[in-house]
Amino acid sequence: MDWITEGEQVKIVKKGKVIALLSPPPRHKSKKLKLPDFATRQKRIFGDQVLPGNAVAEERESYEW
Repeated sequence: MDWITEGEQVKIVKKGKVIALLSPPPRHKSKKLKLPDFATRQKRIFGDQVLPGNAVAEERESYEW
């Protein structure tokens, strides 16, 4: 199993014929995730309006859980 972890492919042979191949999973390059521009999105939705810091807390208090 060490060979496979190191990236080698291992052939399993029965009576001189290859019956299976063991290989490590393909290595994927990590794609950079492009995050949206949250500040621009906020400005587009709310404009220059400044929301109070406790708006969410006040909204949650109005519900009966």
